[in-house]
Amino acid sequence: MASQTPKSSNHKKSKANTAAVSKAATAKPSKLDRVVTLLRQKKGASLEELCTITGWQIHSVRGAIAGSLKKKGHVITSEKIDGIRRYRIGETE
Repeated sequence: MASQTPKSSNHKKSKANTAAVSKAATAKPSKLDRVVTLLRQKKGASLEELCTITGWQIHSVRGAIAGSLKKKGHVITSEKIDGIRRYRIGETE
């Protein structure tokens, strides 16, 4: 029997990498990305708005602001405007 050399799988790998890149480019933003987008608006966002876009409960939104976003280096400010607390992303540290 003649020995056969295994075929190279480079072609399959490059196709897989291309598919992963195009999928990442067309994937919808994560919930945390949506929170960041709203917080970067000039007027910021209220907890109610953040809960609506994420589907999270209030304590989960507050946890994301206090935990994940601050760990990423975002400076979060809050102020009460017309009785509604609004959160914004300020300058990064």
